Amino acid sequence: MYRYKITFAYDGSNFSGFQIQPHKRTVEQVLKNAVNKIAKHPTPEIPVIGSGRTDAGVHALNQVAHFDIPYHLSNESMRKALNSILPLDILIKKAELVDSDFHARYSAHNKTYRYRVDQGEFVNPFKRNYTAHFKYPLDLTLMRKAAKNFIGEHDFTSFVASGSQAKSNVRTVYKIDIKRDRNEVVFDFTGNGFLYNQIRIMVAFLLEIGSKQRPVDDVKRVLAAKDRTQARMTAPASGLYLVSVDYGNDRESD
Repeated sequence: MYRYKITFAYDGSNFSGFQIQPHKRTVEQVLKNAVNKIAKHPTPEIPVIGSGRTDAGVHALNQVAHFDIPYHLSNESMRKALNSILPLDILIKKAELVDSDFHARYSAHNKTYRYRVDQGEFVNPFKRNYTAHFKYPLDLTLMRKAAKNFIGEHDFTSFVASGSQAKSNVRTVYKIDIKRDRNEVVFDFTGNGFLYNQIRIMVAFLLEIGSKQRPVDDVKRVLAAKDRTQARMTAPASGLYLVSVDYGNDRESD
């Protein structure tokens, strides 16, 4: 068997998330169908293992997955073969033959996500599937100051949605950048892993601080509370992108 690592982008607008679900269109299922078609429909079917899950409506610039296939193809032939089968809302950017001990999920060191917030007066119909909308003034200085309190290893129980299957809510956030890009506010988060809806909850919390609905030091209090009701809001899935998965010896670029 030959193990391939694929790096790919997708528009999550018309997917019910990454993970396979009965009677729903998912990224994992569409990829699995393509891989098994190339492998001439073996029994049992070949699974595709992703670096992690994304929810319905969430996008990816550089998601990573691996699969084992009984045929050898050059990296470029594999990339072209998959792209010739896949629908237009998924693009294989790179295919690489890797060692059998590579694992898309367990070999990952950290991940970077981006969240985009449009600040137009009204919802832009051409951006509604790709950004959140928040028309109220935002103080980026306050948000940056508050975001520093997320940096480091913390128990993020207050910032994880119900339904999480994680054994521990402790995660490490390495870096948070917040910048203005024309009419958008863009958040970048890098960490060793993120919990169910964690980034979307943190963004909503920071938007409350930036619009002066919360005090700037409220992150510390709510982290210590370990109480999801203290954070309340969750930002929409449409603004979230998986930017890169870092395996230590390479970093995929957006």
